[in-house]
Amino acid sequence: MEIRLARPADAEAIRQIYNAEVTGSTVTFDLVPRSLAEQEAWLEARSGAMAVLVAELGGEVVGFASLSPYKDRPAYATSVEDSVYVRSDQRGTGVGRALLTELLEVAGTRGFHTVMARIVGHHDASIALHGALGFEPVGIEREVGRKFGQWLDVMIMQRML
Repeated sequence: MEIRLARPADAEAIRQIYNAEVTGSTVTFDLVPRSLAEQEAWLEARSGAMAVLVAELGGEVVGFASLSPYKDRPAYATSVEDSVYVRSDQRGTGVGRALLTELLEVAGTRGFHTVMARIVGHHDASIALHGALGFEPVGIEREVGRKFGQWLDVMIMQRML
């Protein structure tokens, strides 16, 4: 498996992985699948100090991880939020751990101070992954999302770099 910076040509593979979660799970609070143009714009917005990494196995993108601004106000500029998505047939194989490990390295080398994770409350695998890599729970936002007819909590975890 190779972990590398995403390229524009990866947008469709990233979109497919992400949209499967939009339509089939509560791990993202997006309700409408992304178009290719929207995915390309999302990828472009994370160039520069932000980053998108992909995990490639046998020439196929099987997962991705990204850094996004934590909040819009300037004082938050050294804080970022992470996202990690793994194609369903590759879960439990170490792809997510490899992506998040490298993403934390990238965040540190790009001068960020802290990484925040906002995880839907019942997503035990993501909570465990983040905990294993040094993230600590710092709060729970109760019933802040609604998807598929259910109220959803968000666990907030943080890792200082």
